[in-house]
Amino acid sequence: MKKLIVLSAVALLSLSSCVSKKDFLALEEKQKETQDLLNSATVKLNSCLAEEAASAARIKELRARLEDMKTNNLALIESTKDMTVLTAQGAKNVEKSLESLKEKDLRISRLQDALTKKDSVTLALVTSLKKEVGLNDPDIEINVEKSVVFISLSDKLLFRTGSYNISSRANEILGKVATVINSKPNFEAMVEGHTDNVPYKSGVLLDNWDLSVKRSTAIVRALQDLGVKPEQLIAAGRGDHLPLVANDSPENRAINRRTKIYILPKIDQFYEMIETEMKELSKEG
Repeated sequence: MKKLIVLSAVALLSLSSCVSKKDFLALEEKQKETQDLLNSATVKLNSCLAEEAASAARIKELRARLEDMKTNNLALIESTKDMTVLTAQGAKNVEKSLESLKEKDLRISRLQDALTKKDSVTLALVTSLKKEVGLNDPDIEINVEKSVVFISLSDKLLFRTGSYNISSRANEILGKVATVINSKPNFEAMVEGHTDNVPYKSGVLLDNWDLSVKRSTAIVRALQDLGVKPEQLIAAGRGDHLPLVANDSPENRAINRRTKIYILPKIDQFYEMIETEMKELSKEG
């Protein structure tokens, strides 16, 4: 193309001397158009070359991705060969697992029923005690502690200071407690004595441990005299080691001097049943 232009120019120069001015101008115009066409063709050529390079790079990238996909596909095919196919035996194992879960659900349901029943018994017992013992005396508390029903009696209702001889008022209240216990032969009553932190220094007792237990045994004997079976009774003492409030005033020490009577259903059997069920669940995973 460049040679053509040069030849055209040479021809123009050689002809300029032998052609008219009009013809020369026409040839010159023609030469300009040819140059414009050449420039346009050059631009298009460069653009095509750039597009070709970009396409080649894209093709290379796509080929690389295709190879990666092929590699991954082969890896997936290999991994699926190692997967366990669910057979009839596998389906049977699944069925057994479902049956086991159903049994566990039934056991849990039975435990929940037992807990609900125990809560119902506890509520009924509280209602019965409040009806028998009464609610008008601020020194008598009937409540539930960790799902166990108890009667808390102020020290001044039961004993004189430093004494373990039961007062006449105590016999009246214990008579009502005995009525409730006697109406429930499957229940137990644990008497728990508490003192303040003032050291015990008189009589044959050694310390507040002795005093708290001696008061418990005195109440246990009183309940036995009121007709409660001795096998239903438990005597316990906590000394001054479980105060309700700080022993820093006469009023607070009076609060800490108390006797608690726990009314216990056959809780050992209840917990034994729960323990058995939980062991069975644990064995089965």
